[in-house]
This record gives sequence, structure tokens and C-alpha cells, in this order.
Amino acid sequence: QVQLVESGGGLAQPGGSLRLSCAASGSIFGLYAMAWYRQVPGKQRELVASITIGGSTNYAESAKGRFTISREYAKATLYLEMNSLKPEDTAVYYCNAESRTMGLSYYYWGQGTQVTVSS
Repeated sequence: QVQLVESGGGLAQPGGSLRLSCAASGSIFGLYAMAWYRQVPGKQRELVASITIGGSTNYAESAKGRFTISREYAKATLYLEMNSLKPEDTAVYYCNAESRTMGLSYYYWGQGTQVTVSS
């Protein structure tokens, strides 16, 4: 089992910045990829950015050039640096982790952290 706890959400003005963190604990040795998703009421959860154990990253078009995903292995922590925030970035942001064991993948979610971009 892997536990994920997000932090760093809050209120930001348009054009501002926020940094989200996701601390992983439990059976973290099998962690392969980690990612950030976001969801607004009435819409499906969508991928914002992901990073593999090898450091390969992938970003949603809406996040490219503004958001940076990174991973600190020593602290088992995932980050999302968000710059040039827009009102449409307002959502609950969720941390996701994929753990691979004996050829099987297991997926875990954090509880989410609210990001609100408003003047």
C-alpha cells in the first residue's frame, strides 16, 4: 500500500504561482510513475503532468510551458510548480502513483488539494 498526501494548494491571483507537494509513504520501493491530475465539478479528472522513475515527463497541452513536475526520490516527494496561473486552472489537484510489483501495476490517489485562481 502507498499513501499519498498533497499539500500546497490555496488561492492565487491570475499570473501568480503555487507549488504543490505530494508526500508518498508506505510501500514506496515499487513506485514507477507519479502524476498530477485535476478535476472540476461536473467534469472528468484530467492528467496535468506525469513523471516516470527514469525522469521522463509528460504534460497536458494546457500545462506546457507553465507547469513543471519534479520528483525528489530521497524524500519520496512529488512536486508541481505552477506559474502564470489562469482562472481555468482552478480545480482540485490529485496526486497519483503507479506501483509495479511482480509485473502488476497498482494505482493510488491522494485526497486532493484545492487550487483557486482568482483576483
